[in-house]
Amino acid sequence: MGKVTGFMEFERIEEGYKPVPERLKSYKEFVIGLDDAQAKVQAARCMDCGTPFCNNGCPVNNIIPDFNDLVYQGDWKNAIDVLHSTNNFPEFTGRICPAPCEAACVLNVNDDAVGIKSIEHAIIDRAWAEGWVLAQPAKHKTGRSVAVVGSGPAGMAAAQQLARVGHDVTLFEKNDRVGGLLRYGIPDFKMEKSHIDRRVEQLKKEGVTIRTSVLVGELPKSGPGSKVTNWAKETISAAQLQKDFDAIVLTGGSEQSRDLPVPGRDLDGIHFAMELLPQQNKVNAGDKLKNQLSASGKHVIVIGGGDTGSDCVGTSNRHGAVSVTQFEVMPQPPVEENRPMTWPYWPLKLRTSSSHDEGCSREFAISTKEFIGEKGKVTGLKTVRVEWKDGKMVEVAGSELVLKADLVLLAMGFVNPVATVLEAFGVDKDGRGNAKATTEFTGGYATNVPKVFAAGDIRRGQSLVVWAIREGRQAARAVDEFLMGFSDLPR
Repeated sequence: MGKVTGFMEFERIEEGYKPVPERLKSYKEFVIGLDDAQAKVQAARCMDCGTPFCNNGCPVNNIIPDFNDLVYQGDWKNAIDVLHSTNNFPEFTGRICPAPCEAACVLNVNDDAVGIKSIEHAIIDRAWAEGWVLAQPAKHKTGRSVAVVGSGPAGMAAAQQLARVGHDVTLFEKNDRVGGLLRYGIPDFKMEKSHIDRRVEQLKKEGVTIRTSVLVGELPKSGPGSKVTNWAKETISAAQLQKDFDAIVLTGGSEQSRDLPVPGRDLDGIHFAMELLPQQNKVNAGDKLKNQLSASGKHVIVIGGGDTGSDCVGTSNRHGAVSVTQFEVMPQPPVEENRPMTWPYWPLKLRTSSSHDEGCSREFAISTKEFIGEKGKVTGLKTVRVEWKDGKMVEVAGSELVLKADLVLLAMGFVNPVATVLEAFGVDKDGRGNAKATTEFTGGYATNVPKVFAAGDIRRGQSLVVWAIREGRQAARAVDEFLMGFSDLPR
């Protein structure tokens, strides 16, 4: 490494944030990235460890020690080449990945981990600024055609990899813009959509045909599946795709939200998180919406303690909510993880997001028993405290309480992809309702239906952007091998 004793000499440098009052006035990104000097110091902390656990902690297996060393040496051009060798879209992961690589950092055993995510962020932003991110069109065409259904990070990665080896790729998206949940699930203040737009232009230059507002198959007419965001203007049948293309890759999201079927669920003012978030992103993009869901002037309760719930908190505060409260049914995690017990795996600990810092009351070990309302509109929630005994949730006697709410947002995760999409292709489902396909080196990502593959959340269930990129890349190799008998694509 460039600085063998750097981990003993330098402390971790965190990326900065703009002040809360300033960032609440807009939906722009507010993270202040590392400058060149800070990135060099942070990279110098990377240890010359014999086994870099960070590589395996990262789902795309980023070659982290190598790009850290290159940043320390000031060789940014080679640093982005190393980063791009494993990750098609580091500007996505450098902004919104929770960084499991840092949890696996050897320095994290008894000190603060190397700021790997902030270094990745600095590398890709420098690369775009310097004009180093260029299209890589194939030198020769194979004459084979592939349909990629779903334009989230898995679909984008699969399409890019397949186009670069010469296949004719068409990327289908049911909504009006490319990006999937990355576009219409992640708030702009966490990741502005110009980052997706730049990659879309790159995909086009590499030969990918993009068809938005096209629904493949159909969506259910009722139930949670009918609430999935859909701005399609035309529909194509699964049979037509199977006729027109040599291979099909299903890369849609796990979009069906988990519901909360308790008394009063049908009251007005109770919505899935994925009703609020996509609408705001469309407005940010310049679209006009009638009857946009708004938290302005309301007491908001967000049910669900994960990232989607946090995104609802940040959005509600920007709307001008009177108060925001976030529920989590699990007990409050410890402030610090038990490192000897959990390292190098992802630890259980209390995580406070930037949205929480902007104003939010957090309630743990609490369950909603009933929604209450007047004249058909929600006015509050009847709650109860809970304990977990022998793995089962038990209500605490005498702990019932009614809390005021004008808007309730259900952010309890996603149960599975919309079943009708898989059923349209005849794809077998696993026990959780996802597309059934393995990740084996040979035959991986192939479904039971000939020439139909599945990758990303539609196969593995709700997960991280970085896992979607990994699966898209690996599925691309599997498809290339299926079409050509071999593949030079990395796995």
